[in-house]
Amino acid sequence: MLDFTPSQYKNLLTSLQKVGYSFLTFEDYCVKYANSKDVQAKDKIVVLRHDVDKKPKNSLKLAQIEALLGVKATYFFRIVAESNQPVYILQIAALGHEIAYHYEDLSIANGDVQKAYDSYVKNLEYFRQFYDVKTISMHGSPTSKFDNRDVWKAYNYKDLGIVGEPYFDFIDETVNDVNGKKFYFTDTGGMWDGDKYNVRDKAIGKNNSQKLSVHTTLDLINFISSNDGVEMVMINTHPQRWIENRLLWMIEFVVQRFKNIVKWMIVK
Repeated sequence: MLDFTPSQYKNLLTSLQKVGYSFLTFEDYCVKYANSKDVQAKDKIVVLRHDVDKKPKNSLKLAQIEALLGVKATYFFRIVAESNQPVYILQIAALGHEIAYHYEDLSIANGDVQKAYDSYVKNLEYFRQFYDVKTISMHGSPTSKFDNRDVWKAYNYKDLGIVGEPYFDFIDETVNDVNGKKFYFTDTGGMWDGDKYNVRDKAIGKNNSQKLSVHTTLDLINFISSNDGVEMVMINTHPQRWIENRLLWMIEFVVQRFKNIVKWMIVK
């Protein structure tokens, strides 16, 4: 079976359901758990998130699979046209999923903080016509020298009704620590252990996802399913790379490997 296909994604969800995990949107996590220190192992929570960088039709396919399994997830949409396509945003929202803003305003504003914040406010209001947006997440913008999170050095992202941003409210020094119980996995780079290719979307803890020997989706399933210490996991996918058609899958695979080389050079 090819990895990073809708079929394999369904396998990921059903496998975790079978061992007792339940799924939350990031908004639900922020409301119920973000400020709680007493998460119990019996809760077995997966916070399910998707960064819709492009090809939102692929996101709809994953959203339909989730809906059939009774799972809700968060879909972070960019403002750019390759992500921001209302026909798909509306269908995903209608399936019961959370719509959120994948902001990159500081990169678009070329580092002008005031211009970036004004753009952020405008874009947040735009996405709220589809869903009462409560969460945001930075877009990594790997080719930009600006970190989109830096706008929050001047402003408070929890203004305007926002309850959470994963790089502040989930991913911290405890994530993927060898002694930790909270984990973060992202498929950035076309693998689950691609930190060396990731400019900003990284696991932060002392023992990152590379050292956990989680490379494929089957590795991810086995790690979460067999590790009693795992109480809470955030799984982040980029749906444009989850493709069933073998030819299109191969094209995405080759393009992603080339991008990894470029991003590796940027990281270095």
